[in-house]
Amino acid sequence: MRILAIRGESLASLGAPFEIDLAAEPLAGSGLFAITGETGAGKSTILDALCLALYGEYPRVSVGRRENAPDPSGEAISIHDGRAILRRGAGSGYAEVDFVGQDGERYRVRWEANRARGRANGRLQNEQRSLYRLDDGSAVATGKTQVREAVGRRTDLTFDQFRRTVLLAQGEFDAFLLAAESERAELLEKITGTEIYAAISVRVHDGTDARRRSVEQLERRRDDIGLLDDEARQALLDEQSQLASTIAQKGAERDQHNERLDHFKRVAAARSDLARAEAQAVAAHAAREAAADEYQSLAELDLGEPLRPLAGDLQNARRTAAKAQTRLDGLLIAREEAQKLHSESTTQLADAVTANGAAEEVLKNFGPLWNEAERLDAELAAARTGV
Repeated sequence: MRILAIRGESLASLGAPFEIDLAAEPLAGSGLFAITGETGAGKSTILDALCLALYGEYPRVSVGRRENAPDPSGEAISIHDGRAILRRGAGSGYAEVDFVGQDGERYRVRWEANRARGRANGRLQNEQRSLYRLDDGSAVATGKTQVREAVGRRTDLTFDQFRRTVLLAQGEFDAFLLAAESERAELLEKITGTEIYAAISVRVHDGTDARRRSVEQLERRRDDIGLLDDEARQALLDEQSQLASTIAQKGAERDQHNERLDHFKRVAAARSDLARAEAQAVAAHAAREAAADEYQSLAELDLGEPLRPLAGDLQNARRTAAKAQTRLDGLLIAREEAQKLHSESTTQLADAVTANGAAEEVLKNFGPLWNEAERLDAELAAARTGV
């Protein structure tokens, strides 16, 4: 926070209105300055007005003892009452301060005391407090408690902290020096703005503890798991290498067996072709037998032709014979083709029978190899499962 101005009237030894504008020259640019004067001139009253406006009390009445003092109204008033600063013979008085809060905004806070009907010996009325923003004039708080709390939030200092740091009344400099170490540290942090470093220190300490616990947990987990020594690790690596070599060898054997399986597939295809050839041979033989019956019928018809005595019958017989001859020629040609087909089918049948015998021999020899291949496949699967 930063004080901009102090004003007041009818406070203790300062009866006339006064104003100290710290934001205007020559005080604004003077940096360090002193308030001097004769005893009773009102030097301490200016500081009292500063505290009174901000917190509703001032150091000279914040004493520990309980005591009352006479008042012009005829009633006793506690020496802790801020209204006791009201000047004798005055019907009212006030203290006012302009300041910049911790939020960077400008505020004006006011304390005011009045006597009944404004008379010098009138009964003291309840003090009035107000806090509002200077920039737009909007009210922030009113009332004794509300204004005190609002000022504390915006200055980040309680009255006791303000009294011991920003304002040290006469004879009270030792109050700061004699304060507890933790209390002085808190006050110094607020004055110098170094509380952030304390927060950083706490966070670093907490983070270090958390990381230390994490490391210890990881070390415990490592100890629970256990690590292999170099000899055991090397043994596992050697076993892995041997398994990889075995897998490669079994893979090559599998490829060889796949080639042999392809060969047997081709043998099965040859058998299928042989079956079709046999079927064609049977069909050709049946066609030949059918043609032989027809030929026998024609021979029998030829034996009956000489019995026709008539020329017409002979001519008809000749036409019939000619037709029969033509048909016979066709049948002979068909017979020759059937015989040729039969011969080819017989040859194919013989070749197929030979191939079948060879295939059966190969299959007979392949039985042990097939069993060996199945055994190797089982070993290969077991080796992969172990890896």
